[in-house]
Amino acid sequence: MSASRIRPWLLALCACLLAMQWLTARAREAVLVDLEGAIGPASVAYVEEGLAAAQHQGAAVVVLRIDTPGGLDQSMRSIIKGITASPVPVIGYVAPSGARAASAGTYILFACHLAAMAPGTNLGAATPVRIGGLTGTPDQGDDQAKGGGDAMTHKLVNDATAYLRSLAELRGRNTDWAELAVRQGESLSAESALKLRVVDLVATDLGDLLTQAQGRTVQTPIGPRILDTVGLTLVTHQPTWPDRFLRVLSDPNIAYILLLIGFYGLVYELANPGTVLPGTVGALCLLLALYAFQLLPVSWAGLALIGLGLGLMIAEAFVPSFGALGLGGITAFVIGSLILIDTDAPGYAISLPLIAGFAVGSAVLLVLVVGLAVRAHRRPVATGAEQLIGARGTAVAGFPGSGSVHLHGEVWSARSTDPIPSGTPIRVIGRDGLTLLVEPSSHD
Repeated sequence: MSASRIRPWLLALCACLLAMQWLTARAREAVLVDLEGAIGPASVAYVEEGLAAAQHQGAAVVVLRIDTPGGLDQSMRSIIKGITASPVPVIGYVAPSGARAASAGTYILFACHLAAMAPGTNLGAATPVRIGGLTGTPDQGDDQAKGGGDAMTHKLVNDATAYLRSLAELRGRNTDWAELAVRQGESLSAESALKLRVVDLVATDLGDLLTQAQGRTVQTPIGPRILDTVGLTLVTHQPTWPDRFLRVLSDPNIAYILLLIGFYGLVYELANPGTVLPGTVGALCLLLALYAFQLLPVSWAGLALIGLGLGLMIAEAFVPSFGALGLGGITAFVIGSLILIDTDAPGYAISLPLIAGFAVGSAVLLVLVVGLAVRAHRRPVATGAEQLIGARGTAVAGFPGSGSVHLHGEVWSARSTDPIPSGTPIRVIGRDGLTLLVEPSSHD
C-alpha cells in the first residue's frame, strides 16, 4: 500500500483517538448546579439549562446543591420532571451547613437519583403552603385529612402526599416519612434523615460526597447506572444573563415597583405631553411588570384594586373632593397590594414596608393636593370680571364724570361721582359693561 493511501487512514485514526480522549475527559466531569433561594420560573430555566449542559458535555453526574425555603408548586414540578427525565444521574445535596431543603425543596431532593445532606442541614415541612391547621400528632393529622377541613384542603393534601410518596417509591426511600412530611409538616436533621432512609448519605463537602457516591447504582431513564465519581472535576454551571434577568424580574417586589413606576410615568406624560422620557420609561416598566406578573401567581382582583386605587388618587388631583377620592384610592391600593400575589410560598410575598412606603408617600401627596385645593377654594377670584371688583389702580384724567384709570397695566374707561385728580389712587367698586365704577381709595 502506498504512503499516499496510508496517510488518510492515519489522520482518521488520530481524529478518532482525539475525539475519544475528549469524550473521556468530558465524562470525568461533574456539573455543579446551585439551587438557592425561592423556587420560581428563573430556577426552572437555570436547572433545565444545567441538566441540558451536562448531557451535551457527556458529564458523569450532576450535583444539584440545594438551599431553599420552598417556592411555587408549578416551578417545583417542572424541575422534578427535568430531573426524572435526565439520562445523567443527579445527586441532590443539601449544603452547606445551615442550608435547608424545605417545602418544595424536599420534593426536589426526593426526585434526585441520589439524595445527600451536609451535617447541620434539614429537610421537610412539605405540607402545601395554603393549608393550615394540619400540624399536630399523627392521629390528629389523619383525622383532619379524612374528615376535617374542606374538600379543597383534602384534594391538595392528598395530591401532595401521593406525589411525594411516588417519588420516595421511585428512589427506594422512606414512604411513611414522606407522608408525614406532607400531612404533619415533619422535618428532619441530616443524621435523622440518614437513619430513617430518607436520604442516602451524609457528606461533609463535595469531595466527600463524590467519594461516598462511588460505586452506587442508580436508575435512569436509559437504564441502571453505576456511579464512577472518584476523581471527577467539578464544573460549576453559571447562570446566563437571561437567567439572572429573569430571577430579578420574577421577584414580586421588583415587579410591584415596576408596575407603579410605569403607571406614574404614563400619568406624568399624559399630564405634560411632549416630555417623552417619563412616558417612555413608564411604558417600558409597565410592559416588564406585566411580563413578570404572567410568570407569577397573581391575583387579578388585587391588580384591579391597585389600578383603581391609583386612578382614584390621580383623580383627586384633577377633581378635588377634599380627600374622599384620595382616601378611597389609598384604601383600594393597600388592599390590592396585600392580595396581589396569590400564594403563601416562601419568598413570594410583597414586602410590607414597601407597600407602607408607597401608601405613606401617596398619602403625603394627597394631603398636599387637598391642602392646595382648600387654599384655592378660599382665595378670592383671580380671573374674569369678578376679580376687578376691589382692584386698585391710578386715576388718569376726567373725574368727576367719565374718565379713565390705569389698572393691571391697562387703561380702562371709568366713571365716578367724586372729583379725582390725575395720579390719585382709586378703587374699583363696580362695573357697567366695559366701564368701571371707581372711587378714591381714601374712602376705604
